Amino acid sequence: MYNTVVDKHIRITEEPSNYDKLDEMETLDIVANINNEDKKVAEAVECVLPIVAKVVDETAARFEKGGRLFYIGAGTSGRLGILDASEIPPTFGMPYDKVIGLIAGGDNAIRKAVENAEDDTEQAWKDLLEYDINSNDVLVGIAASGTTPYVLGGIADAKQHGLLTVGITNNPGSPLAQASDIPIEVNVGPEFLTGSTRMKSGTSQKMVLNMISTGVMIRIGRVKGNKMVNMQLSNIKLIDRGTRYIMEETGLDYEAAEKALIKYGSVKLAIDALK
Repeated sequence: MYNTVVDKHIRITEEPSNYDKLDEMETLDIVANINNEDKKVAEAVECVLPIVAKVVDETAARFEKGGRLFYIGAGTSGRLGILDASEIPPTFGMPYDKVIGLIAGGDNAIRKAVENAEDDTEQAWKDLLEYDINSNDVLVGIAASGTTPYVLGGIADAKQHGLLTVGITNNPGSPLAQASDIPIEVNVGPEFLTGSTRMKSGTSQKMVLNMISTGVMIRIGRVKGNKMVNMQLSNIKLIDRGTRYIMEETGLDYEAAEKALIKYGSVKLAIDALK
């Protein structure tokens, strides 16, 4: 179990902004300066790509054994994990219980902050136990500061139970980085609005999560070429997209491709049957 201690490491995410007198700036200058800071995010993420690739491969290997991917976080970090997890079923046709996002304070915290929820070091593991979590699973803790007790407690308990643990943080050398089997430390520098980690830090987290989940889905065969051949056909737009995928792969006209898609229920099944 993680014990809360006074953390004395340098918190880059809390350092003063490189800009001052924001309230006196012209509006165009505000948005231009935010954009200038955002340009730094992709470069910071580029520095950790080999580590992200390692997480993808390790996670895919566990998926082949029946494992799952869990995200835990508080506030913006928790919401980003839930956002990424929620897109996996419609995009890749995976069950909803294969990539799961959990937030400190439960589902109510998705829209409204739940007081003191992130300070509970024991709650994350309690939340995870509801999913019969086991050593084949992967736990990704997300915390810009790298000090969130909810995340640190979950990572500590997961390690004790043999899970692979990954920490995504924007403070190199933070407690989360030190506690995780694989730390992903994305140094985006101080925020435009001092301490507002929903900005560059949050953007970098979303980029890394996109890479992890999309990379895993590609590695386990949920993508063909560059197409989402296992996507859920939940609306007219997606049926049209799937129909066009089949047309490209088989040479059928639109009407025949659409009939095949409806008959087989997925792009992949239709293409496999037609070929």
